Amino acid sequence: MTSAAELLGEQLARQRRPHSREVSATVLDVTDSGRVNLMLLGALVPDVPCTDSYRDRQAGDVVLVRVGARPVVLYRLGDDPAEEDETRIGQLAADAAQDLIAVSAYTWGTGAPAGPGWQTVTQLYTRKDANGVGQLYAQIAGADTSPPETPGRPPKSVVVSPTNSGSWRGGRPDEYASSPTQGDWTGRGNRRGAWFYGTAIASACSGKTVSSMQVTFTRKRGAGRNNKVAMHLYLHDHTSAPSGQLVLGSGPEELLRLSVGAKGRATLPASWRTALAAGTVRGLAIYASGRSDYAAFTGGSIKISFSAS
Repeated sequence: MTSAAELLGEQLARQRRPHSREVSATVLDVTDSGRVNLMLLGALVPDVPCTDSYRDRQAGDVVLVRVGARPVVLYRLGDDPAEEDETRIGQLAADAAQDLIAVSAYTWGTGAPAGPGWQTVTQLYTRKDANGVGQLYAQIAGADTSPPETPGRPPKSVVVSPTNSGSWRGGRPDEYASSPTQGDWTGRGNRRGAWFYGTAIASACSGKTVSSMQVTFTRKRGAGRNNKVAMHLYLHDHTSAPSGQLVLGSGPEELLRLSVGAKGRATLPASWRTALAAGTVRGLAIYASGRSDYAAFTGGSIKISFSAS
């Protein structure tokens, strides 16, 4: 008589995938959909799905892949990333804390407090907000003379997104390329692309000390070869898209190399961030010659971080 355990074993055996196996691979890039482009068994395999256990995905990761009809990344191989995660989470918490006003101490007494900056409270109000969190509001007798910012704390970082973007070829806007594009695929002339921010970058930096600018781009699918392509970045001085030729400024800088569908972030050179913060230049552009680095890109958001004055 066959037992239930034996029946279950036979069912599991029939469900095995004899042609699947597990191999290691290297992540070339993380795509805009959260999938990865892999160098797998000597070939580039784009848009490979990942299990939820593979978190904080980055180019250069060595991962274990189940190879079958459709490869799947199982998890990252290597050291425990806990220490790196702790640092990153701490930085996120510090950014979030800048949006809050914390009570550093609660004391009381029969006389007035010692030290400068204290205000007399004429009325104290309390309520619950929409989330049921208690709030206190102190009505004071005169103008607030406390420091406007915590000494030594840098202003919170800001993200400036482009107001427009496009491509140019032959000295005029290119109606056939909806996204900023570099190079020439068909022999009809090299394209140059650009992202425009108006005066928003300089306005965001006014009166502050800029410590870094990081820009994020995504390599568009269906334009050029799938392998990694270098972005040839330039500055430009246009606040909006020109009707004639797009004039390039300083460059090129090859800060990113992206495979198809990949999303990447690059830190702009110090001289570039100085010029953008001062408003002597206004935006970013790309340009390349020929087919070898032909590619189109989207994105262009710039994260600006500041240091304490």
